[in-house]
Amino acid sequence: MGMAQYKGKVKDIQDTPFGYTLSVIGGKWKMVIIYLLAENEPVRFNDLKRQIGAITYKILSSQLKELERDGMVERKEYPQIPPKVEYRLTEKAKTLLPILEGLCEWGAKNQHP
Repeated sequence: MGMAQYKGKVKDIQDTPFGYTLSVIGGKWKMVIIYLLAENEPVRFNDLKRQIGAITYKILSSQLKELERDGMVERKEYPQIPPKVEYRLTEKAKTLLPILEGLCEWGAKNQHP
């Protein structure tokens, strides 16, 4: 199912598979989080924050909750003091990795014209 079958029929982008995809990975940080988890999983919250840098704890927490809600990230909490929480990609999220790899390849070809 591709974009061609929706040509001229889209009244609301959210009603398309593309709209769904954007709702899951859209925004400033979600693809960065997915990329870092793919490179390093499992990752603890503070390590993820350190790797991203310019993100607040509140935003990182909300982005991870949204990714978890959408079935992209798995959160594992260990019952200890201090609390330890690890994040990893789900199998659903891993199906997105070839697309992210394609974006990286596009960037490599077009970054320095």
